[in-house]
Amino acid sequence: MKKIEENKIKNKRTGASRKRIKVEVQKSEPDNSQERERVKKIIELLRKEYPETRTALHYRSPFELLIATILAAQCTDERVNKITPALFQKYPTVKDFAEAQPKELENDIRSTGFFRHKARNIIALAQKLLKEYGGQVPDSMDELVKLPGVARKTANIVLSSAFKKAEGIAVDTHVRRLVERLGLSKHTQPEKIENDLMAIVPKSDWLDFNYLLVDHGRKICQARKPRCLECVLKDLCPSFGKFIKIT
Repeated sequence: MKKIEENKIKNKRTGASRKRIKVEVQKSEPDNSQERERVKKIIELLRKEYPETRTALHYRSPFELLIATILAAQCTDERVNKITPALFQKYPTVKDFAEAQPKELENDIRSTGFFRHKARNIIALAQKLLKEYGGQVPDSMDELVKLPGVARKTANIVLSSAFKKAEGIAVDTHVRRLVERLGLSKHTQPEKIENDLMAIVPKSDWLDFNYLLVDHGRKICQARKPRCLECVLKDLCPSFGKFIKIT
């Protein structure tokens, strides 16, 4: 009988502890309202500055955009755009890429860097599209990331530009740099940065957010010498003044 009473007391204490933990967790949840308002202002200013923002990659179909985006990893969009016209003329269909000779395709894309790895993924990707998707590029994040060489960044670009679907926000080198300077995330891993952005960027702006930051990163907020005095975001940027001497 005494043991039963002790267990009841112990259970009550445990239950009380759980309640306290739950309350503490609820209290620790961050309030993003101020950040959301700041992001809205950032987007508004960037939209005025870059009214026709879009991916810089040239493509005529979801499949061409998928291939171009894979090639753009660790390479500039400008370089990719120089080789894709001839590439897509030589390999006009998914089947052509699926049947490509690895060494030959490697030579065709050599100038984009990491050409062996990219060629291997592109051939495997094309074969998988033929076998499992009827030669069509899937239009969902869950299916795209199953393809060889396709992670969330590539999938987000294809979804937003080719299908006009917002399932996330692509995080590339430009986005990582600007997000850090703007103080929108403290993380360095792309998926964690994406989660932070999805919590504060209105979903209606997910389609364009990557391209707005990329345009601004190329024109103003460059890696080595950001042009802070010309920046439309200087009043909203906690990094303003870090890269220039203000007198």
